[in-house]
Amino acid sequence: MEWETVIGLEIHAQLATQTKIFSSAATAYGASPNTQACLVDLAMPGVLPVLNKEAVRMAAKFGLAIGATVAKRSVFARKNYFYPDLPKGYQISQYELPIVQTGEISIEVDGEQKIIGITRAHLEEDAGKSLHEDFHGLSGIDLNRAGTPLLEIVSEPDIRSAKEAVAYMKKIHELVRYLDICDGNMQEGSFRCDANVSVRPKGQAKFGTRAELKNLNSFRFVERAINYEIERQIDLIESGGTVKQETRLYDADNNTTRPMRSKEEANDYRYFPDPDLLPVILDDDFLQAVAATLPELPDAKRERFTRDYGLSLYDAGVLSGSKAMADYFEAMVTQVGNAKLCANWVTGDLAAQLNKNGLDIQQSPVSASQLALLVQRIADNTLSGKMAKQVFEHLWANEGSVDDIIAQQGLIQVTDNRAIGALIADVMANNPEAVAQYRSGKDKLFGFFVGQIMKLSKGKANPNQVNELLKNKLTLKENQ
Repeated sequence: MEWETVIGLEIHAQLATQTKIFSSAATAYGASPNTQACLVDLAMPGVLPVLNKEAVRMAAKFGLAIGATVAKRSVFARKNYFYPDLPKGYQISQYELPIVQTGEISIEVDGEQKIIGITRAHLEEDAGKSLHEDFHGLSGIDLNRAGTPLLEIVSEPDIRSAKEAVAYMKKIHELVRYLDICDGNMQEGSFRCDANVSVRPKGQAKFGTRAELKNLNSFRFVERAINYEIERQIDLIESGGTVKQETRLYDADNNTTRPMRSKEEANDYRYFPDPDLLPVILDDDFLQAVAATLPELPDAKRERFTRDYGLSLYDAGVLSGSKAMADYFEAMVTQVGNAKLCANWVTGDLAAQLNKNGLDIQQSPVSASQLALLVQRIADNTLSGKMAKQVFEHLWANEGSVDDIIAQQGLIQVTDNRAIGALIADVMANNPEAVAQYRSGKDKLFGFFVGQIMKLSKGKANPNQVNELLKNKLTLKENQ
């Protein structure tokens, strides 16, 4: 039997506010346990939540960016369940009337475009964190995260493979960082997702029974967990079993999923409007002000890079993958022009060094203006490409400016035709047999001559001039 996979993702993006969604406690990551949990977060008697306006603004910004309906009236509800890291015994979330409703995102997989619907995006508070290590068989509770503002982004069940799920998740990750509403740090839990996975016979309209995979915090884990779960469900059904509706945890060490608890339905949470919070009312002036802050979005930037700079779709995609990288590239182009050469350096040598050292482009020790000057020195023939790589290594090590390094290392390119001609004459005079073989038809020896000339010049001769003059020299004698 041929099977079809149905996947929906629930992405939790931690909003980049300075304080929590209903209190003035800080949201900074890394503080000692329970030092950033105030009386509101701890649910002490008599305290009341006060909504953080910045969280509302960020949610509205996301909704406008995906072409969704941003509700002018949304309501907070209480989602009731008991867990040790939830002090109130309920989570303040949004249910029937969320702030963002019905949008969409375009993804590309294997060269094919696909639209993934977004059912809703709603505001809610995060829970605390249970700690199970170093407590001698007991659990500790850290409530620093309790009350941190989240935007839960719920997709339609439009995703049909793990690869599509990763592409969708990456697109949302890219977007929330562009909008500057989430830092996207998956290691710190700022961006994570739950995946609802089911399978059904190909052509069947009815959905299969789904399992929810909780708290996947890397793109690699999302793909591996979904692929495992697909195989598990198909094997279970084909062997005569039935899939249970349940929540499962992904074990990255063994690449398996295991049951956590039976999957709750909405009525299990006994949602009702929170009596301590008024409905959120947004007017046109507020929404227009938020719309005015929208940056150029990734898809529009990619299109402009190909149109205005003549870049390939691949280069434009890499450069626009993060707003910081796109800004770095455009700062270079503004300084020196030559967009293609700038793109090659940003996506090539710079990106390789950043990856090697685990750095974001904002942390690059080579600034956009420094790299632009290096590109300029290639364009004006001061440096060859090979020499420029040497200068780049010294720049990365913070050993001076581009021109200082060129002078200190003696890396000025030889572009004088007479000097290059003299080098060619020496190489030809020292290799008469190779010259004769080349002229008899062994064209592959051309590379040998180029290598010898570059070696004699210590890599300083302009390669283009070497190729042109050498070819003329070799054919000149041949024709005489």
